[in-house]
Amino acid sequence: MIQVINVSLSFGNRTLYKDVNLKFSKGNCYGIIGANGAGKSTFLKILTGEIEPNTGEVVITPGERMSVLAQNQNAYDDQTILDTVLLGHKRLMEVQKEKDLLYAKEDFSEEDGIRAGELETEFAELGGWEAESEAKSLLQNIGIGEDMYYNLMGQTDPKIKVKVLLAQALFGNPDILVLDEPTNNLDFKTVRWLENFLLDFENTVIIVSHNRHFLNKVCTHICDVDYGKINMYIGNYDFWYESSQLILRQMKDQNKKAEQRAKELKEFIARFSANASKSKQATSRKKELERLTIEDIKPSSRKYPYINFEFTQEIGKEVIKVEGLSKAGMFKKLNFNIEKGQKVAFFAKNSQILTTLFNIILGKEKQDSGNVFIGKTIKLTYLPQNYDEHFDNVHLSLVDWLRQFSKDQNETFIRSWLGRMLFTGEENMKEACVLSGGEKVRCMLAKMMLEQGNTIILDEPTNHLDLESITALNKGMQNFRGTLLFATHDQEIIETVADRIIEIVDEDHYIDYTGTFEQYAEKYNK
Repeated sequence: MIQVINVSLSFGNRTLYKDVNLKFSKGNCYGIIGANGAGKSTFLKILTGEIEPNTGEVVITPGERMSVLAQNQNAYDDQTILDTVLLGHKRLMEVQKEKDLLYAKEDFSEEDGIRAGELETEFAELGGWEAESEAKSLLQNIGIGEDMYYNLMGQTDPKIKVKVLLAQALFGNPDILVLDEPTNNLDFKTVRWLENFLLDFENTVIIVSHNRHFLNKVCTHICDVDYGKINMYIGNYDFWYESSQLILRQMKDQNKKAEQRAKELKEFIARFSANASKSKQATSRKKELERLTIEDIKPSSRKYPYINFEFTQEIGKEVIKVEGLSKAGMFKKLNFNIEKGQKVAFFAKNSQILTTLFNIILGKEKQDSGNVFIGKTIKLTYLPQNYDEHFDNVHLSLVDWLRQFSKDQNETFIRSWLGRMLFTGEENMKEACVLSGGEKVRCMLAKMMLEQGNTIILDEPTNHLDLESITALNKGMQNFRGTLLFATHDQEIIETVADRIIEIVDEDHYIDYTGTFEQYAEKYNK
């Protein structure tokens, strides 16, 4: 168990947390969420002892071992892949090293023999005899074969390094496992394996992640970093979000009878409890949800942008048709016909391939051969992966920036759209060129909504967005009545939005599958 007692942390005039009191218990998985800059990763550093709080303390049960996912990919460049994983259990490696030094002594004494016996006992208790086979098993499970075990980390591809450091953190059955963005740069197959590993993990897990699908799969609790507080809630991310939104709606509807409000909440809890049925951890979550009372559910003060794509021009029979499309080094003879109302997720090993494909469809780049046909009724609107050209050296205020894309030039109208995207008051007068990455995306989404395209193309739309904006975008994509083409690494969006998958496997091969991502992943072992 790990306990946070009266912890506060400030940097200058800015207070990140004040009087935080939390208890992280065995058998649970805690997701730490919060807006960008709220201090999620900083909180993990307090838990691991890397940062000292201004006040309060972190207490860990004596004898328990904490394992932390390393963020520095170059820290083990002089070690082999296998040894890097084994170094995840520092005490075990210290015992191993001391043993080896003792047995290598030429003048091995009686005292050395007594010490060696103590070390052998500790080595066995720490699982030393099984350590190497466990490390190899972990590496195999995340797709690293035995031909790579003795390669130096310094000569290893960064994508493989990420997996090795993950295996290092998981190695040796730690009592407390701390993971900061563990799914970053992992393929879907490895993420799915990690989800199952954590669902069966019986100790304490604390995670910071922007991957909502992952948080929904593994978390029994959500810790919300918000306005200098960290509040803990039972359930996964969706339960936290939906319950807080339900309470907010009920608070706004003051005329609703208390009995009706209670009934809605009880039905909501029962519905989520019924869904939590897989694995030991999920069964434990289900029991906790069943014990939850309506008084335990509180609204979040977090704000969400309003994203809703509407259009007036109805879509005809012809949408987008691609025939024999080729681009050297990327794809050959692509053929697909996008139909009215379809929501198609595109995949490729290199995101530049999809950016090029989208640009060809939009007429922004030339193909080597083949044709693209756009239906006469189609009005395309596009969110590119790189939108800097819309903002760099642009000294317009946000009001004037957005006015460029609006038929209604009235300032009140423009400000209302900025308000939907959480720009209020003086923020509306900020210059476009000084916006953060997340603010730029929200402005681009406001632009797209004003353009009212009936066919939308989104190229990695979640880049730079916080969880609140991603959640709002996800709902906007689900509710959109038009045709949607998109590329994203957000698995929750893919699973809840896509009804067709097109994957460019390599230059000569592609897969065109009609169905959900789950069905596609099962069929093609993704």
